[in-house]
Amino acid sequence: MGKLQFNDKKILKLTNVLKYKLLINAEDFNFDAEIQKMQSYIKIKGAVQVGPLIQYTRTFLDEEGELNMDIVMMLQCNHFLHSVESPYFMESVLRIPNCLYCRYTGPEDKLKFAYDKIYLEAFENDISLKQDNYTIFVDQNEEEGSIIADVFVPREEQ
Repeated sequence: MGKLQFNDKKILKLTNVLKYKLLINAEDFNFDAEIQKMQSYIKIKGAVQVGPLIQYTRTFLDEEGELNMDIVMMLQCNHFLHSVESPYFMESVLRIPNCLYCRYTGPEDKLKFAYDKIYLEAFENDISLKQDNYTIFVDQNEEEGSIIADVFVPREEQ
């Protein structure tokens, strides 16, 4: 049974964030392998991963006017990594204020309800949202097929 906990005024703050922009158009793309590469890179740099996987998604119109999407995977480290090589980027502090937030607990294939809850609340309360979101995969129970995920969607700045 899924559950949703909503809050309309949350701040997302991440520190020592290693970022990797996914190139999902590649034929041989393997999501799990890319995350494992990021985790290995953190270890090679002498750091330790802190916290769960974070996925940033942004939708936009490209030059041809077609809907497109950027997906950036992020992992926090116990300290800042210097001299980070491509394809990775490092950010010391990522602070996203004034977000609508929903904690989702339930089957992974129903996570969309957390996004639906946020967008419905925004619609009902005349809140303009940015075209990006952050999903933090807090926990996963593979036996039950359930997850706990935190979804943050920033408001448009007024």
